[in-house]
Amino acid sequence: MASYDPNNVFAKILRGEVPSYKVYEDDRAFAFLDIMPRSPGHTLVIPKAPARNILDVAPDDLAHVMKVAQKIAKAAMKAFEADGVTVQQFSEPAGGQVVFHLHVHVMPRKHGVALKPPASVKEDPAVLSDQAARLAAALVEG
Repeated sequence: MASYDPNNVFAKILRGEVPSYKVYEDDRAFAFLDIMPRSPGHTLVIPKAPARNILDVAPDDLAHVMKVAQKIAKAAMKAFEADGVTVQQFSEPAGGQVVFHLHVHVMPRKHGVALKPPASVKEDPAVLSDQAARLAAALVEG
């Protein structure tokens, strides 16, 4: 397995070098909207610690990322009036990973509405800004 690359786009987001639509942040994790969402509110949850994927992340960091993913999923159900949620994690190219910083996808779902294909449509910034605000507000409300 290749080593962690500190110049991946998610590491740059963590350092503030690339903008993002932040939804949640604490001392160990960061959550932001996917700019090419597969569903409205599609959020990525990442550890702040450098980790290529599930194969090299420290167990405590993985547990924390999943705890945050659960928080995001519950808030997304409310914010987007979802009927369910899809949670995905891909590791290494053969597993479907494209960005090599551990990330968990949290995608709110509606009955009968298919996910968009991966990386197919870049969402309008105004839409993303509104969705991030709605999700952040649902997190505060609990």
